[in-house]
Amino acid sequence: MESQRSFLLIGLALVSFLLWQQWQKDYGPQPVKQVQSEQSAQMQDDGVPSADVGADVQDMPNNSGDIPGMEPVVQKNQNRMVHVQTDALNIQIDLRGGDVVSANLQDFPVTQGSEETYSMLRQQGGLYIAQSGLIGRNGPDSNSQGRPRYATEQNEYVLEGGTLEVPLVWQSKEGIRVVKTFVFEKGSHTVKVNYSVTNNTGNAISFQQFGQFKQTTEVPDGGNMFMPTYRGAAYGTEDDQYTKYTFDDIEDKNLKKTTPAGWVGMLEHYFVSAWVPPTQKTNELYSKLSANQYAIIGFKGEPVTVNAGDSTTISADLYVGPKDQETLANLARGLDLTVDYGILWWISQSLFSLLKFLHSVVGNWGVAIILITVLVKGVMYPLTKKQYESMARLRNLAPKMQQLKERFGDDRQKMSQAMMELYKKEKVNPMGGCLPLILQMPIFLALYWVLLESVELRHADFALWITDLSVKDPFFVLPVLTGASMWLLQKLQPTTVTDPMQQKIMQFMPVAMSVFFLWFPAGLVLYWLVSNIITLIQAKLIYASMEKRGLKTK
Repeated sequence: MESQRSFLLIGLALVSFLLWQQWQKDYGPQPVKQVQSEQSAQMQDDGVPSADVGADVQDMPNNSGDIPGMEPVVQKNQNRMVHVQTDALNIQIDLRGGDVVSANLQDFPVTQGSEETYSMLRQQGGLYIAQSGLIGRNGPDSNSQGRPRYATEQNEYVLEGGTLEVPLVWQSKEGIRVVKTFVFEKGSHTVKVNYSVTNNTGNAISFQQFGQFKQTTEVPDGGNMFMPTYRGAAYGTEDDQYTKYTFDDIEDKNLKKTTPAGWVGMLEHYFVSAWVPPTQKTNELYSKLSANQYAIIGFKGEPVTVNAGDSTTISADLYVGPKDQETLANLARGLDLTVDYGILWWISQSLFSLLKFLHSVVGNWGVAIILITVLVKGVMYPLTKKQYESMARLRNLAPKMQQLKERFGDDRQKMSQAMMELYKKEKVNPMGGCLPLILQMPIFLALYWVLLESVELRHADFALWITDLSVKDPFFVLPVLTGASMWLLQKLQPTTVTDPMQQKIMQFMPVAMSVFFLWFPAGLVLYWLVSNIITLIQAKLIYASMEKRGLKTK
């Protein structure tokens, strides 16, 4: 019991520190940063990979007025933009380079009930775009005159059937013809980017495809100390399925890894954008810092040679959407790990599967959270029972422990020996109350990350005033009830603490935890509240059973 109190004291200290840290972040003095304007930075560097096959990622040359890096990022000319709309995506493609410069998720509103859809890729409010093309000796994106200007038959495309193809065409004076086709499918957030290259020159040509994300580094991470979420880059290789690569990492060192298959991406809380190159090819994953303001992560494929008169087709997948584990797992090995459950992912994935099954039965994510909490607490009941019985036996030894203190005084060695003999005689394990608690913690932490990371809970309705389980309780009812349940648990567990200061700290703990839970998503607080209520019921049953066996509980 005393060790459990110690854990609570440590938790209170941690909460206090985190509160102070968050206050400093929100209201403390902020460092002054000298940031280039988005337009001027873009004029200096377009961030496209080197034209030299196999060379490091470098800046494109900027000695020509036709180079995209010499033009503003924000382009008002709609004739340069192709608008594509499906049931899942609302996309704009810049004909200069064929980059996706805007992508909104049609089935994900910004806020619950809002008509404004969630923006993944964009030019305004912090640059975040998906660039792609062909580089190398004869690649159009390596042309000294800048990136290619594609042509298309129309500027508006709408998906009406099951599949929509948007072809962009470019042809050089020498006779190299490139058709860059974006393929959309109904209900899918995956866009296949195909390149059909025809060599009408008299010589063999060579090139390699690339795909990359370019994003402003000065963006909020989207989380806070109470709900830590990652925002930044990531990649996967054959050896390391999922590795975070933060903006700071990109600033410090350029990524350069060669791997079969692989993927690169940019992550937000519930969403991810990812380039997935051909899985049967060997690809180079890279990163760079562009114009001291833009983080870039991307891939370069194998060099491709096309003989005179021949043609070839290569492709890559662009995913822009939610962190749907099943979809991501089918798209690339390790991409589903962007739903970051941490080191306990193997437990979390099992719990998530169970949560999805319960939701399929009851049709309500809040009820599914209640049911999974009941099931988990039920499975762990034997450990809980052992924990409470061990604590009760330790409390019953309190008078004898006091006698030992009076007998041996400050002689710690003799005191320790006497205590061990007493534990052995009474058949009490002093760690018996802690061990079950330690064994339970991985499961509770794994479930915590499931509720924190799962996009399925975003805008998920529960009941009454809880209309979105992914945001905090608007009326703070659940945090208050959680604090009250903790207070009842304290009353149910008599303490042997006699120091007045420690007693006051323990009494304040439920209040501190209620404040702590104010920022938690309602789904997480619901989980803790139900867990506390079940613990109260289990404790009552355990104490009643011990009283019947003649074991004192108070």
